[in-house]
Amino acid sequence: MATNAKDLSLLKHKSGIVSLGPDRAPARSMLRAVGLNDDDMEKPFVAVSNLASDVTPCNVHLTRIADKVKEGLWDAKSVPFMFGTITISDGISMGTEGMKGSLVSREVIADSIETVCFTEGMDGLVVVAACDKNMPGAMMSMARLNIPSIFVYGGAILPGKYMEKDINIQDMFEAVGAYSKKQITYEELINMERVACPGEGACSGMFTANTMASAIEAMGMSLPGASSIPAVDDRNLAVAHEAGQHMYAMLEKGIKPRDIMTRDAFENALRLVLSMGGSTNAVLHLLAIAREAEVELTIDDFDKFSRETPYLTDLRPGGKYVMSDVDRSGGVQVVMKELLRGGLLHGDAMTINGKSIAENLESVETLPDERVIFSIPNAKSTTGGLAILKGNLAPDGAVIKVAGTSIKKHEGPAKVFDGERLAFEAITNGEIEHGDVVVIRYEGPKGGPGMQEMLAVTGAIMGAGLGDSTILITDGRFSGATRGGSIGHVAPEAAVGGPIGLIQNGDIITLDIETRLLNVKISDEEMEKRKESWTPRKPNYTRGVLAKYAKLVSSASEGAVTS
Repeated sequence: MATNAKDLSLLKHKSGIVSLGPDRAPARSMLRAVGLNDDDMEKPFVAVSNLASDVTPCNVHLTRIADKVKEGLWDAKSVPFMFGTITISDGISMGTEGMKGSLVSREVIADSIETVCFTEGMDGLVVVAACDKNMPGAMMSMARLNIPSIFVYGGAILPGKYMEKDINIQDMFEAVGAYSKKQITYEELINMERVACPGEGACSGMFTANTMASAIEAMGMSLPGASSIPAVDDRNLAVAHEAGQHMYAMLEKGIKPRDIMTRDAFENALRLVLSMGGSTNAVLHLLAIAREAEVELTIDDFDKFSRETPYLTDLRPGGKYVMSDVDRSGGVQVVMKELLRGGLLHGDAMTINGKSIAENLESVETLPDERVIFSIPNAKSTTGGLAILKGNLAPDGAVIKVAGTSIKKHEGPAKVFDGERLAFEAITNGEIEHGDVVVIRYEGPKGGPGMQEMLAVTGAIMGAGLGDSTILITDGRFSGATRGGSIGHVAPEAAVGGPIGLIQNGDIITLDIETRLLNVKISDEEMEKRKESWTPRKPNYTRGVLAKYAKLVSSASEGAVTS
């Protein structure tokens, strides 16, 4: 490790232009005002993006983790600069108009991290994050900047306890549906509410936050073994300190995100997500990250790999267990080691510590417990947790979490709703019957805008006892906590004239997961006739961030990225 000022200054690949030389005296005078001294000016500058926020339990604790990252950076002769950026809570805004801002926040997070690091000449970046859009936003910014970067996860919440059973936020959304059917009392609903979220951390199941944290570890962009540690566990502080110290080695070796985020790394991430029954949102997010990393990845890759990747966990929303159970069973590395043994991971893919995936897994001796994590011979399924559907209803693709449903085929009449709220009211008012196909449209990336999640609706469907007999189709998307026959990301979306916008009440819709088909039983001639008479709707927003997003955003089949 370099020890003198001259050697340290060689690591200032970006920040030298900010703090070195006589002409930078004005800048140094401002840096002195925030606490830097003469020696510090010669050290590498590292950004610590801290997504701490009081708006969600996922992120409320992150400052103590970010502070440990800073300690690690100081200890390794680097200068940390902590700054904040936004986060929103899907769980709190779910079912409201505000949910349309959720996916938008991913772009704002990526843009804001990029802006600070670019403008201030940062040599490296550590992001401390926890909620759903934090992680893909962070990874997108890392790929754009391509400066040495590390992701640090804040960890998952522990489950709550109600009547001697573990419960979490998924149970609360389904309880609303059960209450609407008078299956539970108001007192029971409130008693569940009081205990479902017992403290800090991201939602506990294999929902979007834990899915993305696991994918990032498999991609090699976080420290090995870190993604399953619960938020309340002090091991997170040790990981944070180590991440801060480790940044120096990355600066010395010149290890950058695009050195790690290769096609093989994305394939490893896909495999892990599919093997753990991960969130449908992983499709959107990995496509978006790959675009920023300039890696060729398509929606069809998810289906290709799903057909040959075994399903190796029993995690909620489709199973019994949560992320803290994965941790007790040895962590995400146990799943990765099993995939590696089966020849399903690229073991030579590089990671942030300069070692390969295989090298990082050499010390993992824990075997699958065949309860939370399964071995390949005892896999829950020989295929992965997600499937990509196509057909005359979704020419560019749609996504279903097969890990969360027993439905393999379905045929039924469409009940069409132009918006999420109308559908929710119909379900809770008893207007949806067994066998129906609930169609929610004009909720896509442009149409919503923002492609809001439908957990309130899917939770109501499950709570009303319709989860095994109805399907839901939308150009919007779902929470990672969604289960049941829920098909999202239908593309092209209704707002651009996609077939989902042409469906009429009573049209017969067919689903066949085995053949990956999603069709509406109308002729090509009738479809073309309806298309000719279709006219675009006026945008829901004409100013502000949502209007800007709607003008820039691409199709869900391309990751719903802005450009």
